[in-house]
Amino acid sequence: MSNQQQFKYSTGVIAYPILFVLSIWVVFWMQVRFFPSIKRLGVYPQELHGLLGIFTSPFIHADIEHLYHNSIPLFILSVALFYFYRKISWKVILFGIVLSGLFTWVIGRPANHIGASGLVYVLVSFIFFKGIFAKHYRLIALSLIVIFLYGSMIWYAFPVKDGMSWEGHLGGLLSGLLFAIVFRKAIAKPERYVWQQPNYKEEDDPFLRHFDENGNFIELKEPEIEEEPISEDINSQVTYIFKENKED
Repeated sequence: MSNQQQFKYSTGVIAYPILFVLSIWVVFWMQVRFFPSIKRLGVYPQELHGLLGIFTSPFIHADIEHLYHNSIPLFILSVALFYFYRKISWKVILFGIVLSGLFTWVIGRPANHIGASGLVYVLVSFIFFKGIFAKHYRLIALSLIVIFLYGSMIWYAFPVKDGMSWEGHLGGLLSGLLFAIVFRKAIAKPERYVWQQPNYKEEDDPFLRHFDENGNFIELKEPEIEEEPISEDINSQVTYIFKENKED
């Protein structure tokens, strides 16, 4: 796939992240307004009933501040994901939710782990490492922007703050790195010019033929093609056929 097709804007680049973030806000509104008990539908590590939280925890938040801090990076990173990696964007999001939740379920402390921060860490990790692996100047620039904006988040993947699910953050980082490796081939390749092709030969290049070995310009004249004169001895014969009109 060419870069023009890979990096192509569409309505979904903005629409999907908006709908995704909006759905999280709607769930939080329903949680506060009607169903406060759904706050317990998080990931409970090493407990069977806690497996359900793998799918529900990204939509549940403790308070408005928790929701706000997750919404902005989730929207920005999702837009970048859908624009630069649109072919695998949904796989990264859906599998990222599942895998980061499984990591949390396996290594987490006995607590109710909720919030979309695990998915945010998936996106940060995936976009950063994917750009490095791709060796494409646009994707590397995106990686540098992401690490500049959210590089400080790496510290929260370790137990530095009480009451924060660092296990979910660490699971997200590991999941993003794994996806960057698994989807390593699904990347935009840098454009290769004609002279970068393995079968390129300078002597066959029509442009370089205009220069000698010292770099001096040479005007190449196109070979002239002489047209053969039309022979005047061609005999032509015209035959006329007359038909009589018969009147009734």
